[in-house]
Amino acid sequence: MLSAIVVLPLLGAIVAGLFGRMIGHRPAEIITTGLLVLSAVLSCAAFGKIALGGEPVTLTVFTWITSGTFDVTWSLRFDTLTAVMLVVVTGVSSLVHVYSIGYMHEDPHRARFFSYLSLFTFAMLMLVTADNFLQMFFGWEGVGLASYLLIGFWFKKPEANTAAMKAFIVNRVGDFGFALGIFAIFVVFGTLSFDEVFSATPAMVGTTIDLGGFKVDTLTAICLLLFMGAMGKSAQFLLHTWLPDAMEGPTPVSALIHAATMVTAGVFLVCRASPMFEHAPDALMVVTIIGGVTAFFAATIGMFQNDIKRVIAYSTCSQLGYMFFAAGLSAYQAAMFHLFTHAFFKALLFLGAGSVIHAMHHEQDMRKMGGLAKHIPVTWALMLVGTLALTGFGIPHVIGTAGFYSKDAIIETAYAAGPGLGWFAFIMAISAAFMTSFYSWRVMFMTFHGKHRMDEETLSHVHESPTVMMIPLYILGIGALVAGIAFYQYFIGEAEHAFWAGSIFVAEGHNALEARHHVPEWVIMAPLTVTVMGFLVAYYFYIRRPELPAQMAAREGMGYTFIYNKWYFDEIYDFLFVRPTQALGRFLWKRGDQGVIDRFGPDGIAARVMDVTRRAMRLQSGYIYHYAFVMLIGVAGLVTWLMFAGGAQ
Repeated sequence: MLSAIVVLPLLGAIVAGLFGRMIGHRPAEIITTGLLVLSAVLSCAAFGKIALGGEPVTLTVFTWITSGTFDVTWSLRFDTLTAVMLVVVTGVSSLVHVYSIGYMHEDPHRARFFSYLSLFTFAMLMLVTADNFLQMFFGWEGVGLASYLLIGFWFKKPEANTAAMKAFIVNRVGDFGFALGIFAIFVVFGTLSFDEVFSATPAMVGTTIDLGGFKVDTLTAICLLLFMGAMGKSAQFLLHTWLPDAMEGPTPVSALIHAATMVTAGVFLVCRASPMFEHAPDALMVVTIIGGVTAFFAATIGMFQNDIKRVIAYSTCSQLGYMFFAAGLSAYQAAMFHLFTHAFFKALLFLGAGSVIHAMHHEQDMRKMGGLAKHIPVTWALMLVGTLALTGFGIPHVIGTAGFYSKDAIIETAYAAGPGLGWFAFIMAISAAFMTSFYSWRVMFMTFHGKHRMDEETLSHVHESPTVMMIPLYILGIGALVAGIAFYQYFIGEAEHAFWAGSIFVAEGHNALEARHHVPEWVIMAPLTVTVMGFLVAYYFYIRRPELPAQMAAREGMGYTFIYNKWYFDEIYDFLFVRPTQALGRFLWKRGDQGVIDRFGPDGIAARVMDVTRRAMRLQSGYIYHYAFVMLIGVAGLVTWLMFAGGAQ
């Protein structure tokens, strides 16, 4: 049963990819979707047996690599951490498959699209079931490949091609660090097996390794290299630029990649390697700082974006920041809890946005929407649920949405961690919570309320999406409401220790998660306070005074321009990396390739041989007097040489 969870999506990808034209689009959709739904059902059963029942399992499939002392087996690891990810990955993926049947029904390449979706899911499942770092890297790179194919699915659009390449290249930067980390692990530990590496980690505390000619702490260096890979995959600060551009892919791709799967791989990696990070406090400090900065800065950008999908994408980036600084404060359980609840409401928001885009004939600019609530009330209601969950709405000590339980737990943990990193993360989190509320309600008000800003013809065709697209939204809506309260006790409540036993390690003394129960009341009330404030500000600007945002944008103030242009990261990277790389490429092409290699290398030698051959061919004219003249010249030359060489006496 467990191995089938991984194999079924691969089978669907093969059938749809290789035989899609033969069997047709509809059978390809049904087969891939059916196999994913079956995989999701089996994942839920595995969650009950492994996570709730406490029965972890490791299945050895075959010996993968044997070379000297390097021995890697292909094994499938099923513990609580894996079981949670299985439910998230297969659950969201199966719903995205169902949704795509309606959303992509007019696309002439649906079989290929569904093949890519299933391939992506298989790669993600290989990542989360890995029993060693090399096997994880296989799934890691597979996810990168599949995301490239999905983002660039509409390859005839130049923007889609550019976005796919950008995502692939930026992720390679992070993956380079991840690969170096894996190399370092093998050099230091002599193995890549999780169990063997983690059991040997305490003995490496205080040791150093030679890295680039410098002696650095072994575990700190390894953990930072691993985190570099996590930064790329999870779009953290400095390696985040690919995430918003990835919106060029179809909306179901946005939900799959940015809600629950690819971007959460980095969080999963840090939690999986918790036995190493717990013994590398400097690495945990970096994780906390990067996570806090990401939560804040991504939220600032989301406030002024006008593309409905880009706003939600930046909210994903910000929420991932919450997860990372929670992990950096050793609250891995809270990070995974937020990952789990986030999957429901973020997939709901992306697919809800897709329903809006479908109703608006693929229009994504919120400035051209408005007043849609009365035309698509069901979509409005479901988006409202997702918005409440994203903003973490709830009444402390009473009840709340899924995001309330996980997000507030992270904020309280940050304060409980104490002065320094903890309070830094707390300030970043509270600030981001205010901005999250503002831009989330901004999306609701600009899209569904106020006066409509589209032409009458477009408005006359606005309608609810078909049932096949709405069913996944209903399921995700239920999860966005109840997932928090239903699983709170297992993830971070009284049953937390038994639930995570053996899959997450927290060092003695790292008790911020437990200490959150004793924070002041104002800390508990702070998230609700800033959430309400964000709502009121958005209401004032987009309902009471809707003319103000346009007036403020027209002034093009320094702060607005800076944030609207996304802190100018794309321009900075273009100046520092893209242009110099292109200039170097042109120089090597013109001067190196054409000027040196083509002129003096193999091509140059071949050209000179051809020149000599052409000249020699001219002598073969076929006229006798030409041959006689050449013979005469030859005899004269021979006699001259003999005379001057002293051959004649």
